[in-house]
Amino acid sequence: MSMLNEGRPTRPIEAEPDTAADTFTGNRALMIDEPLVFEIGDTDQCGVDFDEAPEGESRIGGLERNRPIGLAGLSEPQTVRHYTRLSRQNYAIDLGLFPLGSCTMKHNPRLDEKIARLPGFADLHPLQPVDTLQGAFEVIYELAVWLMKLTGMYGVAMSPKAGAHGELCGILAIRSALEARGDMREVVLVPESAHGTNPATAAFAGYRVENIPATAEGRVDLEALKARLGPDVAALMITNPNTCGLFEREMKAISDAVHAAGAFVYCDGANFNAIVGKVRPGDLGVDAMHINLHKTFSTPHGGGGPGSGPVVLSEELSAYGPLPFVAKQRDGSFRLIEEENAAEIHPHGFGRMAAFHGQMGMFTRALAYILSHGADGLRQVAEDAVLNANYILRSLEDVLDAPFAASGPCMHEAVFSDAGFAEGLTTLDVAKGLIDEGYHPMTMYFPLVVHGAMLVEPTETESKGTLDTFIGALRSVAERAKAGDESLHAAPVFAPRRRLDETAAARNPVLVWKETEQAEAAE
Repeated sequence: MSMLNEGRPTRPIEAEPDTAADTFTGNRALMIDEPLVFEIGDTDQCGVDFDEAPEGESRIGGLERNRPIGLAGLSEPQTVRHYTRLSRQNYAIDLGLFPLGSCTMKHNPRLDEKIARLPGFADLHPLQPVDTLQGAFEVIYELAVWLMKLTGMYGVAMSPKAGAHGELCGILAIRSALEARGDMREVVLVPESAHGTNPATAAFAGYRVENIPATAEGRVDLEALKARLGPDVAALMITNPNTCGLFEREMKAISDAVHAAGAFVYCDGANFNAIVGKVRPGDLGVDAMHINLHKTFSTPHGGGGPGSGPVVLSEELSAYGPLPFVAKQRDGSFRLIEEENAAEIHPHGFGRMAAFHGQMGMFTRALAYILSHGADGLRQVAEDAVLNANYILRSLEDVLDAPFAASGPCMHEAVFSDAGFAEGLTTLDVAKGLIDEGYHPMTMYFPLVVHGAMLVEPTETESKGTLDTFIGALRSVAERAKAGDESLHAAPVFAPRRRLDETAAARNPVLVWKETEQAEAAE
């Protein structure tokens, strides 16, 4: 047991799972057992004194409430404390390494946050007069120029809100280009090593999806792809670097084959952080690619948004991109092109992806990130991200099975499998064990081509010391799994809540508070 100099235990290593039951409150020191907001207050009271509303004629056209809203009445201190306590039970990048693979959960520089909060950016409204937005338009335009330079592409759509939204934008541009030449193709090919949103996007856009197998080393099978290409194939949706953490070395040959068949290449840019400043996708034959500003360019990630997924387009596709976009005029001013009938400027655009121009807070953060790094700094971002991932891969390959370790260095993320775990112990047990070690688990069971996959992406913002601590924690849990330590089935032991039945929770979620039902369950 670890000790302080005074001899006090610093970690409850030998604590039993029911330690919390030994306290009157159920709390563990500052780890407070927080009830639901409905259990704190009740609907018969209000935390604020209001006069009774006078009777009056309704002005909302029959849309009045027909029953009480049912919210618990809390005072201001109760409300603040409740949500602050809940926030303490959440994991965040400001607390520690966030090893989710294919997510690029890295530190958000506070400089970028400061810039995003400057007056004139933070208080913009999408409906304010255009002549008051010249500074904002210049930021959008400058960021667009950087994105095109970094990717070697001809045009960019800035309005998509996130990765999947960007994917849809690119596929709709491809569909519009094909329709313009009278080519009604029906199939989109998706390699096994691509992101899971790719086939969903293609299907949503009305295409039939077919898989392309991977080779034993985790890359696209070029010969299988060539054999399937034909006049019915509209596009290939490929992820590069792929979800096995590997760069597609034959990417140019893949693009050439797709183009020879009259189809387009869509590249999922979620993993761009591994190659930013090092590789330009446009040079590899990519026709469209979304860029997650909330990944590569370090705008806040998670919590349901806001996200931002600009889509860079080749010269052939740029004419079919969506509205609106910012154009620079001859006098140096900027104009927002947003009319769908602007035939003289953008006659072939497929319409809008969003009501307005995009997510301004993300644009300012991303541009501040790019300008503060510069071209050499962005190149180092990719180099350090790849270095950190390979450090994790080589530090753990003796205790965890690394199925693609022989395929050469990985890129931004390392993939491990559950091979070698004792019977009955799974990837889920290892992930829950990491929670007890103080870490959010890595991505589990993805990519699908790896059984019991564990996908770890450290990003470039983590120090060697931080990585060493994480490696030690994951090594410890993995050794327990290999040794058959069945106590892992009970993990997490030290978290505010124990392991949930996630399948039952997903299939039968309780989304509405009903006091009578809760009382019956308690009895």
